[in-house]
Parts: sequence; structure tokens; C-alpha cells
Amino acid sequence: MKARLSLKGRGLQILSQREHSRSELRRKLLVHARKDEEAEAAAATERVEAVLDWLQANRYLCEERFVESRVHARSARFGNLRIRQELAQHGVALTADAAQQLKDSELARAREVWSRKFGQPAAEAADRARQMRFLAGRGFSSEVIHRVVQGAGDD
Repeated sequence: MKARLSLKGRGLQILSQREHSRSELRRKLLVHARKDEEAEAAAATERVEAVLDWLQANRYLCEERFVESRVHARSARFGNLRIRQELAQHGVALTADAAQQLKDSELARAREVWSRKFGQPAAEAADRARQMRFLAGRGFSSEVIHRVVQGAGDD
């Protein structure tokens, strides 16, 4: 029979697979805490918060590492708007340095995404609009989208 992990053990197991934000880890641990206890939800929430505080104090849980890993994983495929929105869903924000680096590289990243998907400039306005919608859906700014689609082979 498999032994049940404590909340701290579950937290460490979850964090060993990839970085998580505090809110994301809280949500995952609350499911287990409520399953393990028939007690009231307030007690489960207190236990989870204590585990999260311990994980953060011992640097197992780090919002900066989460932001860094999420930006690294998403920057090759998505624009600044999409990355910021995803981080906001996790209750974290970009640092000023990370935001500036993303802003500086957005045009190059958009060109790379555009060239992988389309490869050549659109011949008709409808195709150009389709390319622009694609890049907008990936979270690139309108200024960058226009520069990429209008001057697809430039610099």
C-alpha cells in the first residue's frame, strides 16, 4: 500500500517537477488538504498557508524563479501581452529588467514566429489580415505586428 504524503511532501513533489507560483501551488495543495481532512475548510487553508510559508522561507518556492522560467518557456512563441497576461493569472508580474528585455526582443521574436508559420509575405490583403490576426493571438503588440507583416523581409 502506498503511503500518503504530507502537505509539505506534496508541495516538494510538485515543485520538483517545475516552478510554480504561490497561488498555483496553493490551489493544488488545497485539493489535497481538503481530501485529507474532514475538518473545516479554514483549517485546511491555514495548514496550506503554513506549508507555503515554509517552502518560501526555505527557497523551494520562489516567485522570481517562476517568472524567469515562465518567461523563458513562453518567449519563443508568444508576445509581451500574452506573457504578461499569463503571469497576471498566476498573481505575479514581470520585473523591470525582464520587461525591458522582452520589449527589446519582441520584434525579433515576432519575426521568428511569423517566419516559422508563414515564411513569405502575403500577396493579398486577406492573407495579410490573417497573418496579423495570428500574431495578435500570440500576444504581440500592434506596432510590432505591422512592422513584421508590412516589412516581412526587412533587417
